[in-house]
Amino acid sequence: MIIMLNEKETIKVSKFLSLVLRHKPDTIGLHIDENGWANVEELIAKMNAHRFKITKDILNAVVATNNKQRFAFNEDKTSIRANQGHSIAVDVALKETTPPQHLYHGTGEQAVASILKTGLQKRERQHVHLSGDIPTAIAVGKRHGKPRIFIIAAQQMQDDGFKFFLSQNGVWLTDSVPVQYLKLLE
Repeated sequence: MIIMLNEKETIKVSKFLSLVLRHKPDTIGLHIDENGWANVEELIAKMNAHRFKITKDILNAVVATNNKQRFAFNEDKTSIRANQGHSIAVDVALKETTPPQHLYHGTGEQAVASILKTGLQKRERQHVHLSGDIPTAIAVGKRHGKPRIFIIAAQQMQDDGFKFFLSQNGVWLTDSVPVQYLKLLE
């Protein structure tokens, strides 16, 4: 059974799940294994113990309806993990994948000068996140202010030895994008 949450409730739960599954499991004392998996029952119990009321039905609804598909269950729904975007050391067992000729990166206008100097860096994350299409990159960029889009010469990067991975939810990942592979979309 999938219950329906309103958008505000879904966002609240999704943000908290992102915090504990991608960045700070210690916030609630949650154990995450080396592949990023957390036990669903433990997650629910620890969230409830920290006054974040959640049920299995609510968790199922958030995973099923999250527009970015940030989370996934294992086959029997006893474990859950974030699909990508971790700042904690986990191995989500990504397989190297051949990218399309071009990928895209959406950002806010204030980051353009820095990116043009240093390229795209993963910073505190495990990978640089890239989009497969311009509309998705625009949506990402809007989260950071006035959106600006970079075109990445992904196929050329791979030909030059860079590795690409595709997360379960369709986000392209790589370690960095040097300046010579970037072009600002005007």
